Amino acid sequence: MEGDAFPGFGGGAHHHQIDTKILQTFQKSFVQVQSILDQNRLLINEINQNQESRVPDSLSRNVGLIRELNNNIRTVVNLYADLSSNFTKSMDASSEGDSSGGAMRSDAKAGLKRNRPA
Repeated sequence: MEGDAFPGFGGGAHHHQIDTKILQTFQKSFVQVQSILDQNRLLINEINQNQESRVPDSLSRNVGLIRELNNNIRTVVNLYADLSSNFTKSMDASSEGDSSGGAMRSDAKAGLKRNRPA
Protein backbone atom coordinates (compact mmCIF):
# COMPACT_ATOMS: atom_id res chain seq x y z
CA MET A 1 0.00 0.00 0.00
CA GLU A 2 1.23 3.49 -0.79
CA GLY A 3 0.75 4.89 2.70
CA ASP A 4 2.95 2.19 4.23
CA ALA A 5 5.97 3.22 2.15
CA PHE A 6 6.26 6.60 3.94
CA PRO A 7 5.18 6.23 7.55
CA GLY A 8 4.36 9.50 9.27
CA PHE A 9 4.20 11.47 6.03
CA GLY A 10 1.06 13.58 5.95
CA GLY A 11 -0.04 12.60 9.45
CA GLY A 12 -1.68 15.62 11.09
CA ALA A 13 -1.67 19.35 10.40
CA HIS A 14 2.00 19.87 11.32
CA HIS A 15 3.13 17.19 8.89
CA HIS A 16 0.95 18.71 6.18
CA GLN A 17 2.75 22.05 6.64
CA ILE A 18 6.15 20.32 6.33
CA ASP A 19 4.98 18.33 3.31
CA THR A 20 3.90 21.53 1.55
CA LYS A 21 7.27 23.22 2.18
CA ILE A 22 9.14 20.14 1.00
CA LEU A 23 7.04 19.89 -2.13
CA GLN A 24 7.67 23.58 -2.88
CA THR A 25 11.41 23.03 -2.47
CA PHE A 26 11.30 19.99 -4.74
CA GLN A 27 9.26 21.85 -7.35
CA LYS A 28 11.69 24.78 -7.33
CA SER A 29 14.62 22.40 -7.81
CA PHE A 30 12.90 20.54 -10.63
CA VAL A 31 12.17 23.84 -12.39
CA GLN A 32 15.86 24.74 -12.08
CA VAL A 33 16.87 21.34 -13.45
CA GLN A 34 14.47 21.62 -16.38
CA SER A 35 15.80 25.09 -17.24
CA ILE A 36 19.38 23.81 -17.24
CA LEU A 37 18.44 20.78 -19.36
CA ASP A 38 16.74 23.09 -21.88
CA GLN A 39 19.90 25.20 -22.00
CA ASN A 40 21.99 22.06 -22.47
CA ARG A 41 19.88 21.06 -25.46
CA LEU A 42 20.67 24.42 -27.10
CA LEU A 43 24.37 24.09 -26.26
CA ILE A 44 24.53 20.59 -27.74
CA ASN A 45 22.81 21.79 -30.92
CA GLU A 46 25.30 24.64 -31.29
CA ILE A 47 28.25 22.32 -30.56
CA ASN A 48 27.04 19.91 -33.24
CA GLN A 49 26.55 22.71 -35.79
CA ASN A 50 30.03 24.09 -35.08
CA GLN A 51 31.53 20.62 -35.42
CA GLU A 52 29.82 20.03 -38.76
CA SER A 53 30.84 23.46 -40.10
CA ARG A 54 34.57 22.72 -39.69
CA VAL A 55 35.13 26.50 -39.47
CA PRO A 56 38.17 27.06 -37.19
CA ASP A 57 36.51 29.85 -35.17
CA SER A 58 33.41 27.71 -34.61
CA LEU A 59 35.49 24.71 -33.62
CA SER A 60 37.49 26.75 -31.11
CA ARG A 61 34.22 28.17 -29.71
CA ASN A 62 33.20 24.59 -28.92
CA VAL A 63 35.85 24.44 -26.17
CA GLY A 64 33.95 27.08 -24.15
CA LEU A 65 30.56 25.59 -25.02
CA ILE A 66 31.64 22.13 -23.86
CA ARG A 67 33.04 23.61 -20.65
CA GLU A 68 29.68 25.34 -20.06
CA LEU A 69 27.84 22.09 -20.78
CA ASN A 70 30.03 20.23 -18.27
CA ASN A 71 29.38 22.88 -15.61
CA ASN A 72 25.65 22.64 -16.25
CA ILE A 73 25.74 18.86 -15.87
CA ARG A 74 27.66 19.24 -12.60
CA THR A 75 24.99 21.69 -11.37
CA VAL A 76 22.19 19.24 -12.25
CA VAL A 77 24.01 16.44 -10.39
CA ASN A 78 24.37 18.71 -7.34
CA LEU A 79 20.69 19.68 -7.47
CA TYR A 80 19.65 16.02 -7.59
CA ALA A 81 22.03 15.18 -4.74
CA ASP A 82 20.51 18.01 -2.67
CA LEU A 83 17.01 16.78 -3.50
CA SER A 84 17.94 13.30 -2.35
CA SER A 85 19.43 14.67 0.86
CA ASN A 86 16.39 16.86 1.52
CA PHE A 87 14.06 13.94 0.88
CA THR A 88 15.97 11.81 3.38
CA LYS A 89 15.90 14.63 5.95
CA SER A 90 12.18 15.16 5.37
CA MET A 91 11.50 11.47 5.95
CA ASP A 92 13.53 11.59 9.17
CA ALA A 93 11.74 14.76 10.28
CA SER A 94 8.29 13.36 9.52
CA SER A 95 9.01 10.29 11.61
CA GLU A 96 10.43 12.31 14.55
CA GLY A 97 7.29 14.40 15.06
CA ASP A 98 6.78 18.05 15.91
CA SER A 99 10.21 18.71 17.47
CA SER A 100 11.98 18.81 14.12
CA GLY A 101 9.71 21.32 12.34
CA GLY A 102 12.02 24.31 12.78
CA ALA A 103 15.08 22.43 11.57
CA MET A 104 13.22 21.19 8.53
CA ARG A 105 12.40 24.69 7.33
CA SER A 106 16.05 25.80 7.43
CA ASP A 107 17.24 22.57 5.79
CA ALA A 108 14.85 23.03 2.88
CA LYS A 109 16.39 26.43 2.07
CA ALA A 110 19.97 25.26 2.59
CA GLY A 111 19.42 22.38 0.18
CA LEU A 112 19.15 24.75 -2.76
CA LYS A 113 22.65 26.11 -2.22
CA ARG A 114 25.55 24.40 -3.91
CA ASN A 115 27.44 22.56 -1.16
CA ARG A 116 29.90 20.75 -3.38
CA PRO A 117 33.08 22.11 -4.93
CA ALA A 118 32.71 22.95 -8.60
